[in-house]
Amino acid sequence: MRNNTTKIIFLLVLAIICILFYGFYDIKGGFDYAFPRRMIKIVAMVITGIAISYSTVVFQTITHNRILTPSVMGLDSMYEVVQTLIYFFAGSMSIWVLNQYLNFGAAISAMVIFAIILYRFLFRTNKYPIYLLLLIGMILGTLLGSFVTFLQVLIDPVEYLSLQSQLFASFTNVKAELLYIAAGILLIAFIYGYTIMSKLDVMSLGREHAMNLGINYDRMVMNILILSSVLIATSTALVGPITFLGLIVANLSYQFLVTYKHSMLILGASLISIIALVGGQFLVEHILELRTTLSVIINFVGGIYFIYLLLKESRSA
Repeated sequence: MRNNTTKIIFLLVLAIICILFYGFYDIKGGFDYAFPRRMIKIVAMVITGIAISYSTVVFQTITHNRILTPSVMGLDSMYEVVQTLIYFFAGSMSIWVLNQYLNFGAAISAMVIFAIILYRFLFRTNKYPIYLLLLIGMILGTLLGSFVTFLQVLIDPVEYLSLQSQLFASFTNVKAELLYIAAGILLIAFIYGYTIMSKLDVMSLGREHAMNLGINYDRMVMNILILSSVLIATSTALVGPITFLGLIVANLSYQFLVTYKHSMLILGASLISIIALVGGQFLVEHILELRTTLSVIINFVGGIYFIYLLLKESRSA
């Protein structure tokens, strides 16, 4: 426990260093202009990193699989569907695009409703195993992705170029007004998550052991699935989809902090996520000079890491 506390302090210091470097490095002349905008990006990255880390760790707890993430349920694809439908039917100059609150609310609402309907109809006690739910989620994600591609072929080329900026994760155009809403949602989710933290530790033992220890397992699984969906929907609607970030930070947290306590695992994954996002954005802006985006780098590294985890699992099996 003391060793893990030292590791958490190390991650915290490293995260603070990354934030300070990104916030103050190479500000020439226009401090009053540049610094507040950098702080908006930093807050957006912190909120996104914590939301993705939290949702991924609790999701992997109930699925008992460290390769699966909430994105496998098709939530990222649902975000792309919402944005594509808005641009296809209303256009880039419609109120649904220009009004950030409407766009943010529409994306979150659609993703959460999609997840709730999926879980309510497919997740039944002793009827559908959770792996069937995950398999159907993957199929739906592929189906929604194909639907998005079909609409993008038909859409006006000018509208398509504008749409592309919505479908890739970006921290350069985050609206400060949306950060308050996202932070409020994250706070409510964390308050609830704090009350069930000990139950998560028990649920990691498996269904039978958790039920024997007095946990209403099926209800908790449903609540955690919805909680995970809300957090992923919030982060995706705020900055765009980042598919492999949760996979990377959650597994690094498992390996770095060898513990069953979710309070430590979630905190560790959140700090690693902040380091990856803030440090990665610093690399993109000051080293690579915006020649690429952070989401491209994360998805490239995450794809390689995903293949490594698959090979590792197959060898252990």
